[in-house]
Amino acid sequence: MNGKDKAQSILRRKPIDDIEEESKHSGLAKSLGLWQLTAIGVGGIIGVGIFSLAGLVAHGSATEPGVGPAVLISFLIAGLASAAAALSYAEFAGMIPRAGSAYTYGYVALGEIIGWFIGWDLLLEYIAIVAVVAIGISGYFSAFLAGIGLNLPDWAASTADEGRGGIVNIPAIAVCILVTWILSRGTRAFGRFELVAVAIKVVLILFIIGLGIFYIDTGNYNPFMPSGFGPVMAGAATVFFAVFGYDAMSTAAEESTDGKKHMPKAIIYSLIIAMLLYVAATLVLTGMQNYKDIDPTAGFASAFNGVGLPVIATIISVFAVLSILTVMLTFLLGVTRVWFSMSRDGLLPGWFAKTDRHGTPQRVTWIAGIASAFLAGVFPIKAVADLTNIGILAAFVVVCLSVIIFRYKKPDAPRTFRLPFMPVVPAFGMLASGFLMLQLHWETWLRFGVWLVIGLAIYFLYGRKHSLMNPNSPRHAKVNGLPSAET
Repeated sequence: MNGKDKAQSILRRKPIDDIEEESKHSGLAKSLGLWQLTAIGVGGIIGVGIFSLAGLVAHGSATEPGVGPAVLISFLIAGLASAAAALSYAEFAGMIPRAGSAYTYGYVALGEIIGWFIGWDLLLEYIAIVAVVAIGISGYFSAFLAGIGLNLPDWAASTADEGRGGIVNIPAIAVCILVTWILSRGTRAFGRFELVAVAIKVVLILFIIGLGIFYIDTGNYNPFMPSGFGPVMAGAATVFFAVFGYDAMSTAAEESTDGKKHMPKAIIYSLIIAMLLYVAATLVLTGMQNYKDIDPTAGFASAFNGVGLPVIATIISVFAVLSILTVMLTFLLGVTRVWFSMSRDGLLPGWFAKTDRHGTPQRVTWIAGIASAFLAGVFPIKAVADLTNIGILAAFVVVCLSVIIFRYKKPDAPRTFRLPFMPVVPAFGMLASGFLMLQLHWETWLRFGVWLVIGLAIYFLYGRKHSLMNPNSPRHAKVNGLPSAET
């Protein structure tokens, strides 16, 4: 193969017709309706963002100053950038309701190497999200135990990098294994659990907002932006973790009863619901307690303790654990479906794409769950959160670019949703996501770069050769009933 052929091979695009045919025979169970999909989206968006990251950004960390009440601005900036990407996802999801989400969108619009890049990126990002949320749950679990007079030793409830004498975060590891087991029970059971848990979560947040309003001290809003606008922008890059989740929900498109119709609506509904709750919750949190006194790992628990309501703080800690579980479930679902899709396409070994009698890819479910448990057990929350954010921001850039290119290259392709103001909205999404990426620490870029280099090595050593889009691939021959080029 000469240099020109090699270049063409890595830019080959997956036809939409092939995707629709594959989806009919995926082996995944189709059991999710509109409101279950919306619940998965809300479950993925709302969680550690309200219960942990809002307090972390407001209070500050060892490397970043606290932004105080201006954490609200951080959320709004992140939400605006996310909304532009959400509309791009909605257009693609209504046109290509397939398990791969951004991986598939990039593959169809920009070519195989871009699809691989995004798919490999999403594997790390989603696993890291599960780990971040597990660390957040660990903080609330520790707060709950402290509220009833029990305290876990620091070595077993924090990592060495947190400066508390920790060695390994055992509660975070345990919760990763728990959600892996729940997801392994099948999509139908997962969808029912998610719908109930998200309902509990929304009720809890409304309760927090409704009660907290009566304990707001407006003096806590002064100064509103104590550290200037720069840290607010850096805070937006950190809390960006809290304003996506619909992307992971879109990986469940093949398990929807009517993906083309339901996916765009579920994406938009979930983001609107989440942003309304975020705005109200951050105002209550920073109004109840001075930002310097907020616990960066269990913000609302510390706020209600601070106003003399320890029983309410304990209740919040208990239900925060349950509600944050939905985020872990959503993103663990996401990583397994992206992995499944890449394996089905031949870019990773087909062994990973096997499903069980529940229509669940058990192998990748447990591998991803164990990997997230490792990250949660040994790394601090901010390092993992930033690694997550650079990954999803990169994916958003690609999806926004893809929707522009595909709109002009395939203007007549059937679309159940068309994003407005093309190409202004997706172009803004690209610029905003790229800008937020630049706010992240250089160490985050280094870790991300190392992961991508590893991914490129795997693609050129295995994926390009075994891709079903490669006519000489042994997988291509097997799927199409042809003699293998290797025989």
